[in-house]
Amino acid sequence: MPVVKRRLPAEQRRATIERAAERLFARRGYTGTRIEDIAEAAGVTKPVLYRHFESKQALHRALLEHHRDALAADALDPYLAPGTLEERLPAMLEAWFSYVERHPEACRMLLRDAGEEQTRELYRDLHERQRAADAAILRENLPDLTEEQIAPLAAVVRSSLAGLGLWWLDHPDVPRALVVGTMLDLLGSILAR
Repeated sequence: MPVVKRRLPAEQRRATIERAAERLFARRGYTGTRIEDIAEAAGVTKPVLYRHFESKQALHRALLEHHRDALAADALDPYLAPGTLEERLPAMLEAWFSYVERHPEACRMLLRDAGEEQTRELYRDLHERQRAADAAILRENLPDLTEEQIAPLAAVVRSSLAGLGLWWLDHPDVPRALVVGTMLDLLGSILAR
């Protein structure tokens, strides 16, 4: 009796393509990842891949935007809880680093600076959105800060989170509690102003 291959539902196939692309982009970068490599790793043909994503750039953008939004949403939930920022901050950081831990390849791709020409503009946009979100939190919770002070502090928060997240991905034996505590110490000094 011949073996009948079952076709995956479109949603599952798209998810398979995304997982394969995420792994490859995280390891090889945008330029080092060819569309053929993604198709092969996902077990699909290039035409099938192109039915789901119009280009490698569109696939890369979709992954970055998805994980940026999901990471922000995880940290935003505790922010919206009642209490002072000092009370909510540990849960926010716990949620943020928990996402990094659960999605290491996606976060490698998301948190590093783009060195590749094709992706620089996208990364600049992603980083600017994160700085804007951090600035909004600072503005709301530290009303004594001037607008002139908020922008550089937001840049410090964004780059510190990204840098520590990337460092931790290279040192997975370090407990999450230590990483969260380190970030709390840094942010605590900002909030104590």
